[in-house]
Amino acid sequence: MKRFSLVAFACLAAFGATEPSTTAPQIAFDAIDILKLPPNMYLGEPSGVAVNSKGHIFVFNRGNSTGPAYGAAAAQLLEFDQNGKFVREIGHNLYAWSFAHDVRVDKDDNIWVIDKGSDMVIKFNPEGRVVMVFGRKKEASDEGGPWTRVTPPRPPVDGQFRQPTDVTWDPQGDIFISDGYINSRVAKFDKNGHWVKSFGTPGKGQGQFNTPHGIAADVKGNIYVADRGNRRIQVFDSDGNFERQFTVDVPVPPDAMPWMGNKPTPEQAANGTMAGGAPWTVCITPPNNSGTQYLFTSDAYPGRVYKLTLDGKLLGYFGSSGRMPKEFGWIHQIACPSENEIFVAEILNWRVQKLMLHPGK
Repeated sequence: MKRFSLVAFACLAAFGATEPSTTAPQIAFDAIDILKLPPNMYLGEPSGVAVNSKGHIFVFNRGNSTGPAYGAAAAQLLEFDQNGKFVREIGHNLYAWSFAHDVRVDKDDNIWVIDKGSDMVIKFNPEGRVVMVFGRKKEASDEGGPWTRVTPPRPPVDGQFRQPTDVTWDPQGDIFISDGYINSRVAKFDKNGHWVKSFGTPGKGQGQFNTPHGIAADVKGNIYVADRGNRRIQVFDSDGNFERQFTVDVPVPPDAMPWMGNKPTPEQAANGTMAGGAPWTVCITPPNNSGTQYLFTSDAYPGRVYKLTLDGKLLGYFGSSGRMPKEFGWIHQIACPSENEIFVAEILNWRVQKLMLHPGK
């Protein structure tokens, strides 16, 4: 075991965290720019990617913008087949479209989209029809503009969101929505869409959040939250009870550069959005033949993808910031249909890459 600060260990133990791994192998991988767009169609910022049981790829894309990012409508939901060939656009001119964030596909191949700008989450059936609506966007007659952070925070409202980010489900079909940039909580609904409860508040303590940016569940119903601003992943049971947390701690190479801007200051590197290991994403693989699941997450700087066990042990990592193939520009969501085949949506490089991992090399 590598030596590290006893103070840090005490703080981690107090919050039920696992010991962070400071060393792990780099994983060899190949990458394909898989999407084949029709003539005169272009991606904007692909903020979300998901894969259904047929291998079809769904991309939630900040494209087709008719105005500023927080005006209507920097959002398109696009479907591609397993080979990356364009199939269709789903929800063209949908009322919820404002500023795309994430997309997920559930076990029944329903497609769920999370729109940060409209504060709405929409469930489509596999045919592309709207079957469930969560949240409500501001009316056109109201003053426009995004939600802002104030101190003390505005109290959250049951059934409404302020810049939601992601969605997941437990084995009973209960729905968990990470809500998000402003409310910094998780909202729970039952499988029929009825409000149940919320858990979490803004803050740094156990069970608190600073921008819960992604959410996923394992087969036991444990809920994993990418607590990006606090540079950690927190785990809860399906009732919202805190179970544990863990961090990703791999040294940042001294020559690493961000995709844009200056290197983070030491204060910025200690925690926050641009810190090494700050989780922008969380994706859990389906069980393999032995019933094992793995967790993938990523950071914006130095731009790496990390593979972990569900108890937080780091198994390996790969990648760096950049514009070339096999480099990354702010991975915003990961789809992980298996432990050695994942898809990454990059908002700065305007692309989705399919990654084939070769952990044995």
